[in-house]
Amino acid sequence: MTTEQARELKPQEFEFETMNLQVGVRLQVMTHRHLKPAQYFSTLIGFVKDEYLIIKIPTENGAPIAMTEGDPLTIRVFSGVNVCSFACSVERVFARPLNYVHLSFPTAIQGTSLRGAMRVKAEIPAQASKVGGNGAQVACKLTNVSVTGARIETQYPLPADSEVVTLAFTLATPPTNEELPVETLAAVRNMTVARPAPDKPDVYSYGVQFVDLDPVHYTLLQNMTYEALLADRLKIV
Repeated sequence: MTTEQARELKPQEFEFETMNLQVGVRLQVMTHRHLKPAQYFSTLIGFVKDEYLIIKIPTENGAPIAMTEGDPLTIRVFSGVNVCSFACSVERVFARPLNYVHLSFPTAIQGTSLRGAMRVKAEIPAQASKVGGNGAQVACKLTNVSVTGARIETQYPLPADSEVVTLAFTLATPPTNEELPVETLAAVRNMTVARPAPDKPDVYSYGVQFVDLDPVHYTLLQNMTYEALLADRLKIV
């Protein structure tokens, strides 16, 4: 993490309006029934300012989780350039077939500002090939990723004089996690070679910048990045 990123991650107080909450925004919901908080994902249905929020009841293994009035929750949300969190409690449960709850309106909101294309750790298998070449592919993996680029690692060097390569990988599409093939041009910005251990082969690492990324793929990468940030800030590179 860079000094600039660390400075941006310093917590600060936010007003409710700063979160810019939109209907359908993805939320992380943490319950506190047990010693270790449990984490789920939900979506915002709506809110009445200074009164309550309405969210879908999170699901686990395809079924709504148990929620009762008075349960304390922590909500985390990414909106715009801010990751915000606040404490609230369950006020009313609307069970099947509606499956939503009213939550108390937040009174104190902590947030951090995340500007720029934040990179997160990843383990995504990929294939790289020379643009306009004979189709020979190099097996690699994306070890970190953002909406603008990635770091790829491989045991084989990319084709010589490859300033731009074709990069192919798959992304999971929420909420079904169906795999969507992605193929994009990627400009090679830097390269390093290192041997992880004396008895291991060299590993080639390349920093690449996506070129003309499809807007649909951009959105998927954005969602993946922000979801990772919501779930675990240690994934920030």
